[in-house]
Amino acid sequence: MKEAMSGFDLFAMANELNKCTNAYVKKAYMPHYEQIVLRINPKEMDQFDLVFVRGSRIYTSNRDRPMPMTPPPFAMLLRKHLKNSRFTGVRQLGFDRVLSFDFETKFGSRHIYVEVFRDGNIILVDNEGIIIQPLTHAAYAGRTLKKGFEYTPPPAAINPFSLDEEGLTELFKDTDRDLVSTLGGKLNLGGTHANAICQLAGHEPNMDAEDADISKVHSALHELLNDLSNSNSGFLILKPSDEVPAEQLQAVADEQIVGVIRDRFLELHAEEATPILLPSHSDKVSVRFDTLGAAVDAWKGSHDSAALARREAEKMDIAAPGRGHSTDVERLQRRLVQQEKSMISFSEKIDKQQALGHMIQENWTHIESLLSQVNEAVETQGWKATKKATKEITWIVSVNAAERTFVSILPDEEGQPNGPQATLSLDETVHQNAQRHFTSARKQKNKNKGAIDALEETKIKLKTAQKKETKAEATGKLNRIKRSKRFWFETHRWSMISGGHLLVGGKDAKGNDSVVKKHLSVNDLYLHADIHGAPSCSLRSSQGFIVDQQKPAHIPDDIPAFRVADKLEDSTLDEDKLLEAATMALCWSRAWAGGGAHGTVYSVKPAQVSKTANTGEFVGKGAFIVRGQRKWFKDLDVQIGIGIVAINGVPLLMGATPATIKNICKRYAILVPGLTKKEQLANKIYKNTGLITDDILGILPGSGQILEDYGIFSPPKQIEQEEE
Repeated sequence: MKEAMSGFDLFAMANELNKCTNAYVKKAYMPHYEQIVLRINPKEMDQFDLVFVRGSRIYTSNRDRPMPMTPPPFAMLLRKHLKNSRFTGVRQLGFDRVLSFDFETKFGSRHIYVEVFRDGNIILVDNEGIIIQPLTHAAYAGRTLKKGFEYTPPPAAINPFSLDEEGLTELFKDTDRDLVSTLGGKLNLGGTHANAICQLAGHEPNMDAEDADISKVHSALHELLNDLSNSNSGFLILKPSDEVPAEQLQAVADEQIVGVIRDRFLELHAEEATPILLPSHSDKVSVRFDTLGAAVDAWKGSHDSAALARREAEKMDIAAPGRGHSTDVERLQRRLVQQEKSMISFSEKIDKQQALGHMIQENWTHIESLLSQVNEAVETQGWKATKKATKEITWIVSVNAAERTFVSILPDEEGQPNGPQATLSLDETVHQNAQRHFTSARKQKNKNKGAIDALEETKIKLKTAQKKETKAEATGKLNRIKRSKRFWFETHRWSMISGGHLLVGGKDAKGNDSVVKKHLSVNDLYLHADIHGAPSCSLRSSQGFIVDQQKPAHIPDDIPAFRVADKLEDSTLDEDKLLEAATMALCWSRAWAGGGAHGTVYSVKPAQVSKTANTGEFVGKGAFIVRGQRKWFKDLDVQIGIGIVAINGVPLLMGATPATIKNICKRYAILVPGLTKKEQLANKIYKNTGLITDDILGILPGSGQILEDYGIFSPPKQIEQEEE
């Protein structure tokens, strides 16, 4: 499967983007370490995102793309130089996989060079060609990509547009490769297009280049280049499978429909995006798009738009299963193993240094002779000549003129140069050289004493931690997971709806703004309780949770494990899911604190939610104007279920509707509005589960009363005994 854009693809992309010259750059974003997004605002077109994924692709997109709250330094630098700048065009350097994006700014002209080869790079350059900042510093043979250096592009390859038959003949004469390798490598065409030329010319790819018909190859090459020059669209090539044959793929491809289902289908079966159809595509299913950018977006856009979620996962060390979630016992066990290894290493170093000291003393005459000979040679001939002469001496391995030392092989029991190596100083006597090794051994002994004390301390801590863990398991408490960063949705009210959908709601005015602006896409639904000051809620159609197929070992059997997912298999939001979400939106509102038993909630599509007020009106922070017809949910029960789940290996308390919680969790409780303060409830949960109090308080909607309890406010074993 094709992973990166070729020179052909970049040529077509440059032609497309040059139609947007004189557009303005609104902002720069960096949702992931390898991805840069420029928000472009053309005069006579809708704004779009220009996406750079280093080493892979460049394309345009209109997808919902969550961005970090705090921009990384490189994004801030791009904003400083490019905000409100005018996009003046894009150039391909020769036919290489490098595009130069040119901008006119208040600082003068600026250029962004995007290198789409190897690991790739994105380099910001000033009007004099000096690098302002690269995304990644790098040094290659003949060029350096660092701040303050002049930008030097990679060595230019042959441009196939300027190649005539005579040049092609010379190229084939100077190569020892086969035809396809010569076209793909020396002409910088890549394997896909080199094979296409061989097929068009009627030649076998593996034949000798010298035996090829130059006229036919040249004709095939320029036929391909002419198609590329005249291309004004893009194609997505689909790959059939045993489950989805080519006929079914073609049926979906022919349907002129849009939406999440079709997008998801295309994404799962996409093999590559291309500006022109090649002979190898004749027996494959293809979908035509108006632009190459749209085709690439259908191919990789969904993956790239989830870059922020991947970045957050990497920060929490949850990208690899089992990493970043160590219990105290596991951590101390690893420390114990490391300390025991260090003890063995210290003992080996002590024995080695003592043995070297004794061997130097035992071979006193031999060592003294070596020292005097090398000293005499240095004084009479100098270090350079001495170093050269010692290469012929078996006993000497190397010479260090700066430190006035040399490494010598010590004699074995038979007096031959087969013993260990020792560093000898010309400024020390034989006794002093031996004493230096004894001193080193003594220092290692002192370190060893400290290591022994640390090892004993670790054993005591491990024993204590094991006792605590055994006691916690008996009482139903969970091992506390130390994590440096919380999940992004924990800054809001959150819940899991049937089907794994994520529901988020604002905790305050700032949270409401964030939910609507960053976490409400075209296919999601907006919910709001019919009460003043209720949170704005977003029911995500495709983002949510899936069952963790590799449940972490530290998660008990009675805790269900899930993982965060950016794409759910079932993205439909039916009536039952909406009803669940509406119930949670009501519980998060003032209906809970009011002590009422029932309430009303409405839902609308994202397009109906706006920050634009009517004439003479004002919309405050966290508030929105909802226009159009609403879907109402009336007489909803003000009840909430809370249960323990594991998200990406982290045990958390989750709130959901009572029915959903009972279906998912074995340890759960059902709450209704009551007089017991939420802090008291949180403290009880903490004592019985070991979960962090701050995480618990974020889930509880307010003061409450316990209707049912299964292992949340009371130990699980106690509940089992009561049931018996």
